[in-house]
Amino acid sequence: MAKLKEVTRFLENLAPLSLQESYDNAGLLTGNLNAEITSVLVTLDATETVIDEAIRKKAQLVVAHHPIIFSGLKKITGKNYVERTIIKAIKNDIAIYAAHTNLDSVTGGVNSKICEKLQFKNCTVLQPAQGQLKKLITYIPHSFTQKVREAVFAAGAGNIGNYDSCGFTSEGEGTFRGNKSSTPFVGEKGEIHTEKETRFETVFPSYLQGKVVGALLNSHPYEEVAYDIYSLDNNFNTSGMGMVGILPESKSEKEFLVQLKQIFNTGVIKHTALKGGKVKKVAVCGGAGSFLLKRAIAAGADFFVSGDFKYHEFFDAENKIVIADVGHFESEQFTKELFYELLTKKFPKFAVHLSEANTNPVFYF
Repeated sequence: MAKLKEVTRFLENLAPLSLQESYDNAGLLTGNLNAEITSVLVTLDATETVIDEAIRKKAQLVVAHHPIIFSGLKKITGKNYVERTIIKAIKNDIAIYAAHTNLDSVTGGVNSKICEKLQFKNCTVLQPAQGQLKKLITYIPHSFTQKVREAVFAAGAGNIGNYDSCGFTSEGEGTFRGNKSSTPFVGEKGEIHTEKETRFETVFPSYLQGKVVGALLNSHPYEEVAYDIYSLDNNFNTSGMGMVGILPESKSEKEFLVQLKQIFNTGVIKHTALKGGKVKKVAVCGGAGSFLLKRAIAAGADFFVSGDFKYHEFFDAENKIVIADVGHFESEQFTKELFYELLTKKFPKFAVHLSEANTNPVFYF
């Protein structure tokens, strides 16, 4: 048993809400954060059928990929499936949580799961996030430099790609004078003091700012800690949309299409004209990924596997890449498996259920 807020905190540490797109509505949609839960149902979509399943399985929480509340609701009268689902969930004390584009954009999220299914190697983010990194600069008395550095790194700062504890230090002198209300760590109040200090710089993702600053303040000996935080334009290479990877071995285009059809268990794959070459490098994006087509071409991918391509968007391949539209649901179907793995590992005493409902609204004849 755990409180709902423990589960949501875990999910948001994995996929911070600040990483969701501006149009999205990820997070807790119904439910009381202080409620105690013992069972969770994971699904791609929180529909009426899924809520019925949660009731049968005595699950107090439904974790979905797609938010059932996406645009604003002015009335909840039960006139459509969204309103009926919300009413049924609330009546039965079932919380609904959604991790959507924030889960799409993290390493280890939706697209990482697709890469795992396709057995890719050397996976990288196709379109790294921008505006998500910040730089911390602070000044520390020499004898406390190591303590502060370790605390800030432990809070999540200093990670760049495959490296952690990344920072830079330089030495100099700081000056200050405390007023009569001060309690200086070194020097005397009312007198200008010069102290040999270390200038320490590091980077961190913006969603960790509270933790990083808290670690700095708690580990630093000064009564007033001098520090600066700057927003960076650098790419956040471990976060962003889509991924690109390398197949274990090259395949013919038709062999690869057959493999896609088997793995994604789809009735049909819409694709552009085959180019007649081998498939080695592949870009993927769960859901609607046409906005990443130029990125996939620029990355030198042979195939781009995604969903929801419109008719005219297929022309944009211009024989530079093969687009394989496997379907929106099909491309994201492994997300509930991802939820299941994450939650059972973190909460081994929970009853975590994979939804048996097929929420795909598209059928093939």
